Amino acid sequence: MKKTIALLCAVLMLLSLAACGNNNSSNEPVATDNGGAAASGSETYTIGICQLVQHEALDAATQGFKDAIVEALGEENVRFDEQNAAGDSATCTTIVNGFVSEGVDLIMANATPALQAAAAATNDIPILGTSVTDYGVALEIDDFDGVVGGNVSGTSDSVPFEEQAAMVLEIFPDTKNVGIVYCSGEPNSVVQADIVQAALEDAGVTVKVYTFADSNDVAAVTATACSENEVLYIPTDNTAANCAEAINNVALPAGVPIIAGEEGICKGCGIATLSISYYSIGRATGEMAVKILTGEADISTMEVITDPNPVKKYNVDIAEALNVTIPDGYEPIEE
Repeated sequence: MKKTIALLCAVLMLLSLAACGNNNSSNEPVATDNGGAAASGSETYTIGICQLVQHEALDAATQGFKDAIVEALGEENVRFDEQNAAGDSATCTTIVNGFVSEGVDLIMANATPALQAAAAATNDIPILGTSVTDYGVALEIDDFDGVVGGNVSGTSDSVPFEEQAAMVLEIFPDTKNVGIVYCSGEPNSVVQADIVQAALEDAGVTVKVYTFADSNDVAAVTATACSENEVLYIPTDNTAANCAEAINNVALPAGVPIIAGEEGICKGCGIATLSISYYSIGRATGEMAVKILTGEADISTMEVITDPNPVKKYNVDIAEALNVTIPDGYEPIEE
């Protein structure tokens, strides 16, 4: 009998100890010192970056985006999965599908094809575009009012294109024929070209449009445009930016000046531009990302941001090579 009582007491003691060891009645996860967010109380984020192609403008936008996020969240709290599509829209699709499978916290899409691929890939993960001229055109939104809605917003590289058109006659007042050159595969280039063409034709200039399919025919198309026009206009166009040296190798010997849509193209082959800072719009995109990730803002209500301060700039070397005097009010492009 005494053995039975002793055994019963031992069992009761073990049950009591087990109960004391499992006193987390709230069912909340227990914090562990394993270096993760549960131990430190801080949150880490993974951000996928899909950049269409490597060139000066897009590189600057990506750098501005990353700088703004690291400054706000801390380098230890963010991981960037940065990938470049080498100018191929299909590769953009592959990249963003990988981000979706990975379950990243946010996607930054740098340039229109990257934005289009990301928007087609997910309705849930927040997507911020940058270096996109017209979100309405890119995403086929009728009567676009500045807010995309859903899981998409971002920044635009749009400038007053009528002012770019006016620069042609400001620098070359006797011009009668202008050729507009861009890649046929970039819908935002079409938007810019249409506005500039209409503005120049309203001023009495004859305008002809020349398009190239990819880098393989850019030199030949440029040569034809140079042979038929006194001045060329090249809008903000990623393929043209990537081929600026090839364009310059044709246009400069032909003595034909180019008004460019942005500073990177102008630096490579243009004589003047009205351009935004791509680093600045990249930073603005990063600041939007911080607000989304921390819950401070709802992406579905965030308006697309445009740089309000484009600057007139000129290429000193090309101006001197073509013996062109640039009017007052233009800043030299820094090397």
